[in-house]
Amino acid sequence: MNLPGRARNGLNGVARELLRQPTVEKPRRQWVDDVVAWCHQHDIDLATRINGKTLRFDAALLAQIDDVLESARIAPLGRSLSGLTSTAQAKEGVEEDKATRESPRVRRVLASFAPQPITGLASEPRTIRDVDVQALKLSAFSALIQVENLDSFYAFSPDVPALSSYTNPLVVYRGDSHYGGGFAILAEAWRKTRRPHIYAGDFDVKGVTLALDSNATHLLLPGIEWLAQNATPLHVPAEQFPYQRRLRKHLAALPSVHPLRDYLTLLLEKQRGLKQQWFSGDVMCVGLV
Repeated sequence: MNLPGRARNGLNGVARELLRQPTVEKPRRQWVDDVVAWCHQHDIDLATRINGKTLRFDAALLAQIDDVLESARIAPLGRSLSGLTSTAQAKEGVEEDKATRESPRVRRVLASFAPQPITGLASEPRTIRDVDVQALKLSAFSALIQVENLDSFYAFSPDVPALSSYTNPLVVYRGDSHYGGGFAILAEAWRKTRRPHIYAGDFDVKGVTLALDSNATHLLLPGIEWLAQNATPLHVPAEQFPYQRRLRKHLAALPSVHPLRDYLTLLLEKQRGLKQQWFSGDVMCVGLV
């Protein structure tokens, strides 16, 4: 029987209290009863320490518990497995805490780079890599380009006139249940660089809201004249209506000559949008703020 996580947490708290006093009494709550059951299973005699209402802890009892943990190759008291990857947990012992471990993808993002020849792999327009955010040297990139849709991400190329002034832009998929957490970490780190963050996604209420939420500085969109002719009410789904209030407030706060005003007016007043996959022709960077 593994030492339950709540029992370990409770014992770690007791260990800290024992630094200030010789004994600690705890009422028979669930975690204490877990400790009692674990001690009985491992032949640790609680003797006079236990009664129907409390369990008295002292340094000798915790030492006995640590001895059993060590012999079973389990992390001793004072070591938390919470937040560690499975690999890091393995270094602490044979016990695994899946409920609190760090997800393998928590710091991963899907990024697109210039073509990189790989032996045995046919040449592709872009090289797609699953990378650790911490492995990215952000100073090497002049702009972050966040692509909303996965199919658009795979087809995306930064070699367009609107992005020509950016040297080596970092192209990254916005993420989903697999990569969303990693992108959030990247977006926060990028915000601190104070360099452009360009959102390439759907021209709809949710898309613009997602761009604002990720601290993007620009939207990558077709020109307003083209978009006014091609946007459609079919691409403004009813389930996105709750997001409109925030965008209306954002529109009201924009200066009268801000280029985004015409886009938000088309979206909010005329209720017309367009999914990223339907964009055509030249695109341009439109400031969000």
